[in-house]
Amino acid sequence: MTNHEDIEQLIAKVALGDRTAFASLYDATSGKLFAVCLRILKNRSSAEDALQDVYMRVWHKADRYAVTGHSPMTWLITVARNLAIDRLRATKAKHVDLDSAGELVETRPDPEATSIAASEQRRISACFDELPSDRAAAVRAAYLDGATYQTLAARFDVPLNTMRTWLRRSLISLKECLSR
Repeated sequence: MTNHEDIEQLIAKVALGDRTAFASLYDATSGKLFAVCLRILKNRSSAEDALQDVYMRVWHKADRYAVTGHSPMTWLITVARNLAIDRLRATKAKHVDLDSAGELVETRPDPEATSIAASEQRRISACFDELPSDRAAAVRAAYLDGATYQTLAARFDVPLNTMRTWLRRSLISLKECLSR
């Protein structure tokens, strides 16, 4: 098995467009990533399709991988897991519920669920309001819009590590606020 330093080097080479490194990365990691996809999707064909999409995403986003001291497999597994979950959700959304008579079943939330969701939304908004406006905007951009740390650091004109600290501390503040 390839160690984590080798995988980090392969990811770095993939970021530069090295196809040989990409093939080596695939050989070294595809078994584990396929198992992740298969465990989530529970269908071999779907897992194979998801695995292909995982490696397409790795090819296009390898430059976003940052060496943090953690195992690079953690990053790869996260990519595979998130993609497989997205596929699973998309598949479930395509299915239409039918009752025993074959008629469409209403799937809207009931009034109680709607009320609870609205209450939770107000709580979350109130917690966001406790953050400085630039921190709240950064958290929304990172976790709702998918902006990268580098993009946010440039947008808010702060060093990259400062942005990481902003996000980490803001998430801690939000967690504390929501647990009150």
